[in-house]
Amino acid sequence: MRYPRSSGILLHPTSLPGRFGVGDIGPEAHKFVAFLAEAGQRWWQTLPLGPTGAGNSPYQSHSSFAGNPLLISPEGLVAKGWLEESDLPPPAEPLEEVDFLEAVAVKNGLLAKAFGRFSAGDADFHRFLVEEKHWLQDYALFMAIKEARGGTAWFSWEPELVSRRPEALEAFEREAAEAIRFHEFVQFVFYQQWKALRETCRKNDVKLIGDIPIFVAHDSADVWARPDLFFLGTDGRPTYVAGVPPDYFSETGQLWGNPLYNWDAHAAEGYAWWTRRIGALLKQVDLIRIDHFRGFEAYWEVPGGAETAENGRWVLGPGPALFHALRQEFPELPFIAEDLGVITPPVEALRDEFDLPGMRVLQFGFAADPEAEKHLPFRHVPNCVVYTGTHDNDTSYGWISNQHVETTQSIEEIEEERLFALRFVGSDGKEFGWDLIRLAMSSVGDIAVAPMQDVLGLDSRARMNVPGRGEGNWGWRMRPERPTPAEVDRLADLTALYGRWNGALPEGHDLHRKSAGKLPPELKPESASGDVHDADPGRG
Repeated sequence: MRYPRSSGILLHPTSLPGRFGVGDIGPEAHKFVAFLAEAGQRWWQTLPLGPTGAGNSPYQSHSSFAGNPLLISPEGLVAKGWLEESDLPPPAEPLEEVDFLEAVAVKNGLLAKAFGRFSAGDADFHRFLVEEKHWLQDYALFMAIKEARGGTAWFSWEPELVSRRPEALEAFEREAAEAIRFHEFVQFVFYQQWKALRETCRKNDVKLIGDIPIFVAHDSADVWARPDLFFLGTDGRPTYVAGVPPDYFSETGQLWGNPLYNWDAHAAEGYAWWTRRIGALLKQVDLIRIDHFRGFEAYWEVPGGAETAENGRWVLGPGPALFHALRQEFPELPFIAEDLGVITPPVEALRDEFDLPGMRVLQFGFAADPEAEKHLPFRHVPNCVVYTGTHDNDTSYGWISNQHVETTQSIEEIEEERLFALRFVGSDGKEFGWDLIRLAMSSVGDIAVAPMQDVLGLDSRARMNVPGRGEGNWGWRMRPERPTPAEVDRLADLTALYGRWNGALPEGHDLHRKSAGKLPPELKPESASGDVHDADPGRG
């Protein structure tokens, strides 16, 4: 499906400012939507929205369907009457990094207090329980058992719980009914608050791009509830796990550790689990970036228990069959294919068969690798999404200036790459984030997206994720005074200049006449009148 020429910003809600140590979907999120509208943006792209596990990675969630409790707004709980203003702690200092442990403690305490004042007879709540029953029951039970077992992974529980024996589950449900109901309440609150945010987006004509990891976390309700859909041993541990071979980011590859799908089992059910998963996310967003799209054509299979991803092999995925099944339910297939990494002709053929836009990342375009050229604007195609960088890249200014680079490249290769980038862009590097934003905006690609860090001109300290690094990721936050009015105006001007403005331009805003400043004297015409033919020496 093709999309109108437009642009957007990549920012995960945890990166927003706010009072409680972590960004959420409360007032600051609604304020961010207003900024996007003011700057002419059509899209707000986030990372996955599920509850995070160890390492706080949005790509390792306890559920493919649930929302992250950390994203719930305490102000929204006050508005519902489930908290008093006096229940809220003093505002935390405006930090530039999330303190996840503190934020979890604060949010969980407030949610527990709100649950104590919540009426279980709420009609909307009971409607939610019915509508989301297909995943909510298993998720709430999973989280309640996990808490009762000290947070241990499900495959470490008692054998009767690991294997989901009905009598063991029923006994636990009786003993822990209140704990299960609490997790159902938390999800009800998340979904209500997200619905309100999406309504604000609708009123401002801003659309949401979500992100769906191809694989799910081993320690998740998804795998515990349906072990038959994954390659697991009798002890619940994966016999094969996901990763990628050695690449730009790591000489030993990336060992993700996610269990791999038993695609034959999925096919036997008509890919019903995938249909439900996509449908749940499309209740929250308008367009979905499929992370690691190439894994649907072929994926890197690593034996369970391996310490690195080096000794894996490529195995064929479901290919077109999955997308034919999805198209039965979602005819427009509102997906972006994350076609980065080792991309072969069969992967491109799968993407193109279903007319899915791929990704182009400007930072990748300056490498010596011949394949890198496809990321430069003169090789872009209209049906693509152009990024200055992604959540896995350094910020653009950090990429050009950081002296401590985590990469498999040599110093000489890095220097050559940066010299070529400066030459290509025509830049001295001082505002390299804005240089790449301009380049992305000028592309023929239908959609251009910049991480918020590039709009703010931030260095490597604002990087969201370093692939392969287990700790210290996902914590960057935007300061409350940003973006400044000047930054909003600058983004708006580039958006209008390159024909990406969302909807009608503001009154008095003309694409070709909104130029500030004056021409230098040497470029000023001496006269704007007279016979234009007089200036043509070839005419008599």
